[in-house]
Amino acid sequence: MPCRWPVPVVALVASLAAGGFARGEEKPSAFTATLDGIRGADARPHVIALADDSFEGREAGSRGGQGAGHYIAGVIAPLRLLPAGDGGGFFQRFGAMRNILALLPGSDPAVADELVVVGAHYDHVGYGAVPPGTGAAGQIHNGADDNASGAAGLIEIATLLAELPRPPRRSILVAWWDGEEKGLLGSSHFLRVRPGRLAGLRPVFSLNLDMIGRLRAGRVEVFGSRSGIGLRSALARANVRTGLELVFDWDLVDDSDHYPFIAGGIPTLMLHTGLHPEYHHPDDDAARIDSDGLATVTRLACALLLDVADAARAPPTYRPECRAESARSRELLETVQQASIGSPPRGRWQPWGIASRADPAEPDSPVVVTVADGSPLATAGIMARDRVVEIDGLPVGSHDDMLRRFREAGDQLDVVVERNGRRVSTHARRQPAE
Repeated sequence: MPCRWPVPVVALVASLAAGGFARGEEKPSAFTATLDGIRGADARPHVIALADDSFEGREAGSRGGQGAGHYIAGVIAPLRLLPAGDGGGFFQRFGAMRNILALLPGSDPAVADELVVVGAHYDHVGYGAVPPGTGAAGQIHNGADDNASGAAGLIEIATLLAELPRPPRRSILVAWWDGEEKGLLGSSHFLRVRPGRLAGLRPVFSLNLDMIGRLRAGRVEVFGSRSGIGLRSALARANVRTGLELVFDWDLVDDSDHYPFIAGGIPTLMLHTGLHPEYHHPDDDAARIDSDGLATVTRLACALLLDVADAARAPPTYRPECRAESARSRELLETVQQASIGSPPRGRWQPWGIASRADPAEPDSPVVVTVADGSPLATAGIMARDRVVEIDGLPVGSHDDMLRRFREAGDQLDVVVERNGRRVSTHARRQPAE
């Protein structure tokens, strides 16, 4: 990525919500079993190859960058995916640089023109000549994490897609972007100029993998979750069995290939396992990559990708408000308040003990902002900033729906919350009011 930065998979849902993703009764995805085929042992050789000195740091437009592109194209050529670049090949050329594009056409004629894009840049900074290389200029910067890791994860996704027993309903484009380190050139070019095979397809969602090879403490940073209604909820569902800690960052900066898509009005997520001292440094080598972690993040990405591509519901609706939101906006929504919980009428139950806010980007997962000490939900383990997603086995439809169901509940209920991308199940009991 450029300069600026400060496992098995979930059973997927199939219910429809206007303008976004809805929770509903979970059922196994038609693709769940195949996702287990994404393994670190398979991805690692591609990281090693792309981060080899022979590619001289893969600077876009250079001899090494061209060689890395030929390597990727050679790996995906035998797969049952259609070349989607210029002139019937895999390459989309712009200047001396080349995107690599492979298409899996959708199986449902009604939505096959809706294109789901999954991408990762494969270029790096060569000999450190592209700022902000932190190593001495003249040394090869192999970029194993940035972004041979994402490019290798994408090869595994392409391989899985080619082996599916049936294609998803929507079309999927697998894209290795060039020129990212020089200013997001490849993804921006794609959005301006579509090769002929893609001319009739309309991108409805995209997913970007950038620096996914250094998973630490199971923690993944997520960017762009505010760009589409229900994207956080959808990714959390895809994370149920993977169990990663998802850190949602609201800031949008033009520092990787998710940004041109969001700026173009396309709901987009980026997954990233965080910066480290080897970022843009000659020591970002393959020996430092956590291959199993890379595979886990790739399975999470693929679960979400297939969910969007195969869902009966509509694709996520873009939220233009996301470009004005920031960490400060998140603070205003999620700041814990010392709100009064109130008292019930005589003869009724004691209060459950929370206050909450509606979130326009996640209408079916209200955010808890107050948990009264000693209240039933506090005793059950509910915490401020949790998001209530399910009550007594049924999904929450809205903030008002959640409030109504708490009011109408008897002496006990089961509550499922989403906390940092993980689902937490609790059981609460309460006593009659004094």
